[in-house]
Amino acid sequence: MTRHTLSWMALFAALALPGVASAHHAMEKDGMLVDQKGMTLYTFDKDAGGKSVCNGDCAMNWPPLMAETSEKAEGKWTKIKRDDGKMQWAYDGKPLYTFVKDKKAGDMTGDGMKDVWHVAKP
Repeated sequence: MTRHTLSWMALFAALALPGVASAHHAMEKDGMLVDQKGMTLYTFDKDAGGKSVCNGDCAMNWPPLMAETSEKAEGKWTKIKRDDGKMQWAYDGKPLYTFVKDKKAGDMTGDGMKDVWHVAKP
């Protein structure tokens, strides 16, 4: 086989993995949503109507899962416009965030924080 053929085979194999929501932004792992680095994603109870209210200092502690213009939204995955005009990923209408105190993949230190932050689940 040629190197080119192997590259295509690797791409198709990666896309066929179960639980992959998108090759670009996030996936499902162990019943929760994680970003492409395996970091836990969270939702914020104060967000409503597909809009993020976590800006400024809040977004410093809870970095939004940013979306690139070129990335395509599919199914329950949508992109929302933040107050600064940048795009953020949302799942089932809920904007998604990571948490600065999570240091490695699998950490969930933000779950239940102030009773308004929760691990995002599909």
